[in-house]
Amino acid sequence: MELHNIEKLLEKYFEATATVAEEETLRTYFSQDNVAKHLETYKPMFQYFSTAKEEQFTKKLPLKANKNYGKWISVAAVAAIVFSLYFGNLYQEKQAEQEEAQYAYNQTKKALDLLAQNFSKGTRKVAYLNQFEQTKQKLYKKK
Repeated sequence: MELHNIEKLLEKYFEATATVAEEETLRTYFSQDNVAKHLETYKPMFQYFSTAKEEQFTKKLPLKANKNYGKWISVAAVAAIVFSLYFGNLYQEKQAEQEEAQYAYNQTKKALDLLAQNFSKGTRKVAYLNQFEQTKQKLYKKK
């Protein structure tokens, strides 16, 4: 196979875009004895993949569960339930506090808006009083 094609396949392989057939081509190339000098570093990796593919697990697994594992699994399950209930309640309480704070903020904002509206009405009335006082002073000075 052409060296340029192998380099392209290697690039695709490391970008995880190579097909299964292209990976097999790379394994075949690196299983040969005549590999390009600058690509020899990849040879052990592909040889390992070829041998690892053939390995099998032959140890027998016991089918009986150990009694102590059952006890520890139940303890872990209870701990997980208690943990989730505790932190679930904390989360719900925090949410309720945030909702109450938001409600109080909205009520305070409404009250301050109402106060500002009434204050501006009062300042307009005071302006009229000030104008009345000036007019009254002018009338008294003419007499």
